[in-house]
Amino acid sequence: MYFLYSVVAAVGLLLSSPWWLLRMLTSGKYRAGLDERLGRFPARLKYQARRGQGIWIHAVSVGEVLAVSALVHELRELYPDHRIVISTTTQAGHQIARNRYGPENVFYFPIDLGFAIRPYLRRLHPQLVIMAETEFWPNFLHLARKSGANIAVVNARISNRSLPGYRRWRTLLSPVLQNIDVFLAQSEEDRERLIAIGAPAERVQVSGNLKFDAKPREEATIVAELELAVASAGAQPVLVFGSTVDGEESVLIEAFRGVVREHSKALLVLAPRRPERFDEVAALVCEAGLPCVRRSAWQAETTPLAETQSKFKLSGSVLLLDSIGELASIYRLATVAVVGGSIAPKGGHNILEPAQFDVPIIVGPHMENFRDIANTFREQQAVIQLQDSSAGEIERSLLDLLRDQDKRRAMGTAAREILQRQQGATARTLNALKPFLESAP
Repeated sequence: MYFLYSVVAAVGLLLSSPWWLLRMLTSGKYRAGLDERLGRFPARLKYQARRGQGIWIHAVSVGEVLAVSALVHELRELYPDHRIVISTTTQAGHQIARNRYGPENVFYFPIDLGFAIRPYLRRLHPQLVIMAETEFWPNFLHLARKSGANIAVVNARISNRSLPGYRRWRTLLSPVLQNIDVFLAQSEEDRERLIAIGAPAERVQVSGNLKFDAKPREEATIVAELELAVASAGAQPVLVFGSTVDGEESVLIEAFRGVVREHSKALLVLAPRRPERFDEVAALVCEAGLPCVRRSAWQAETTPLAETQSKFKLSGSVLLLDSIGELASIYRLATVAVVGGSIAPKGGHNILEPAQFDVPIIVGPHMENFRDIANTFREQQAVIQLQDSSAGEIERSLLDLLRDQDKRRAMGTAAREILQRQQGATARTLNALKPFLESAP
């Protein structure tokens, strides 16, 4: 089976190579870390660990990197003799991981072909491989198992969108899942779905959602500076539209224009999810006739932002957050937050980042990737989920919240209380992983 899969994957990669090359040349996407993805072990890792004392954690993108942050911290504390390394797939996730764990511990995940995977397994010889959420790469799981590694899937979930496809291929997927020693699901529903697609029932446990335990990042330096600048300019309210995706910004910008008609000094902090779209989104803001300030324009400044108001007008403007790793901290300044990926049908993004600052949150209709979190927040009236994705609906919801301070405060308090009640997944995950780390290699 694995030989046939490898042949099909290699042929598919070869046939699609012109498209990949075009994307690399035109947008720069996928270019970063190409040599590592193709199996070159990066010299910066300087990997030194005795056989059986390595822990390899794979976290695809920003959300997964943040979700495992508390787990990584606890593993380092409990197993100081083990070398822990983190692989990522996306460029944004890679940058966040480097900032959190050091570049000497982070690399790009290899493509799912033996020639790219084996160099890493030979050098890392991990005792335990931890896959965050749902990453079922057949060759990787097979070869990692053959190398002697134990394999765990943590924070596992099966989305509404992916479930039908997994079920359709259950006959082929089931043997792949046999390579995994333990599945730690976010919820009972995820446990049932994992079993339905072929995971051995005796290996599937419910440990909760690690995102509730994610360690807060150190506050970005921009936050204090922006807070002073906002006060100096009298820019209120502050709206943060975070992790937006293609097809959302134009609608959100139109909604903000409606807000500005009632709140002329409002500031919008707009944070696109993908770095390669920063220029595109800046053009959309300009086309809408709104003043646009780019975060990157401040990096060359030597004086505090609050002292450069003549150059950077914030009141009634859009601040384009064209940076990586600062959004989570900036939510602290938000009067109201709109979390993207939910206006367009992309499954939604993490609403816990603004929740930790008691910020009232609005999301669109599409929260499939965070269904349990979204359901809990809706039940406790800690989030407003829109029924449609129109600019008018978003504008009305924003204005209603801005007019009702008591409702904003109640939503923020409810969100914080949910966070406090739901914590504990990291401890349960650690308890499930200990047998694989404390057994003789």
